[in-house]
Amino acid sequence: EVQLVESGGGLVQAGGSLRLSCAASGFTFDDYAIGWFRQAPGKEREGVSCISASDGATLYSDDVKGRFTISRDNAKSTVYLQMNSLTPDDSAVYFCAAGLAVTGHCITVATVYDYWGQGTQVTVSS
Repeated sequence: EVQLVESGGGLVQAGGSLRLSCAASGFTFDDYAIGWFRQAPGKEREGVSCISASDGATLYSDDVKGRFTISRDNAKSTVYLQMNSLTPDDSAVYFCAAGLAVTGHCITVATVYDYWGQGTQVTVSS
């Protein structure tokens, strides 16, 4: 019933851009904070960004701040991650996640999120 489906990943040259989408269904989308996480081979999963349910406040990791922009369209039950100025260090599988208990300003802590997508691969060539 609950579904989160990422799309928009692919292969891009360093310095390029991609826009990831996360389409949600099966739950009340606008009540949930949405987070983006990524995991590269040999590395731990890390939080990238999140957007709050209450007021749309956003949070970014230091690695992506100034380059990535998260947004949500509650009417479409979709969240986006615009990624600019990509580097090979951004290569990873990107996951979106939804959390109901993430009240107030969102946080990129994986354990507080309830639902997860299957991920989409982003590969940045040098």
